[in-house]
Amino acid sequence: MKEKSKINSKSHNNSRNIEIYLGDCKDFLKSFDNDSIDLIFTSPPYADRRNSTYGGIKPENYVNWFLPISEELLRVLKPDGTFILNIKEKAENGERHTYVIELILALRKQGWFWTEEFIWHKKNSYPGKWPNRLRDTWERLLQFNKNKKFKMFQESVMVPVGDWSKTRLKNLSQTDKIRDNAKNGSGFGKNISHWVAREMVYPANVLHMATECGNKNHSAVFPEALPEWFIKLFTNEGDTVLDPFMGSGTTVVVSNKMNRKGIGIEILPEYYDLAKERLNLDDIYLFGT
Repeated sequence: MKEKSKINSKSHNNSRNIEIYLGDCKDFLKSFDNDSIDLIFTSPPYADRRNSTYGGIKPENYVNWFLPISEELLRVLKPDGTFILNIKEKAENGERHTYVIELILALRKQGWFWTEEFIWHKKNSYPGKWPNRLRDTWERLLQFNKNKKFKMFQESVMVPVGDWSKTRLKNLSQTDKIRDNAKNGSGFGKNISHWVAREMVYPANVLHMATECGNKNHSAVFPEALPEWFIKLFTNEGDTVLDPFMGSGTTVVVSNKMNRKGIGIEILPEYYDLAKERLNLDDIYLFGT
């Protein structure tokens, strides 16, 4: 039986709803309105991973499994919204599988723009030794959009300029003071003088964050800082954030803390219940759907 929990959050703003659903996201998404979601941030089960919990999807079947879900996500995302997909290919028979690349190509054919790729560097990744590869310390976060123009608030994620500015901006050449074409012809020459006396700069697309260590009740938890960064970058207060593979509810928890409406869908009852606990639900009512 599918179950829907609808909660008025008491932690920050009682007028802002949280919705969490127990069941298959492919089914629940069909009931969502067109163009109703500002940001989709999610990490679906990776191919052949979490076999004991989610059953595992074979790499060769992954694209066909995901496309009906992404079709619904494309429908419910606002025209200026963003879809962030946290996913990583596995190694099989001594080489990386191509299912993530195949999925990217399939999503483009479905109508998505593959706008950007972020890399999450896991600063505290587990050590180990493998016969033909080194330690894996990163994961992909793929950005897709419905249009080339979308909401983005880069100022909200700016970082300190860094020590490089002390020497780099001290003695500027003439070419540093104009936006000339780079010597290699790439067109990416910059007017360096614009950054004199600046204390903050725009960040890179590599995010350095430790993995989550505090939640031992879920097999694959990302840190709260990860969805928080993307929620800052792509939404305003009051916007709606969806995680169709909610797990223990990290995206919904963070959305609530940041005064966004959080919607989560989870197929496993034990993780759904864990999300309810993390959200400290005390004014909950349940009804079948």
